[in-house]
Amino acid sequence: MDNRFTDIIQLIKQSRTNAIKAVNTELINLYWNIGEHISRKIKQSEWGDSVVTELTIFIQKLEPEIKGFSDKNIWRMKQFYETYKDFPKL
Repeated sequence: MDNRFTDIIQLIKQSRTNAIKAVNTELINLYWNIGEHISRKIKQSEWGDSVVTELTIFIQKLEPEIKGFSDKNIWRMKQFYETYKDFPKL
């Protein structure tokens, strides 16, 4: 193995790790914000429980290439928010 380039390999690996962390952070923020929005709308009686299914259908119809937003996943986002909303950000 040519040791002259190991520093470059480490830079590439570190950048990949940083990119993955940034994406994960943004996804967690997205899930938090969706969960918060749905939780508040339901709590304020603006939306009923069936709205999550309607939202899932709306997302699939309007943006069919967006994946990961099934009704089960959206309920988990709401649950995630409600479970941790009173804790300081970790």
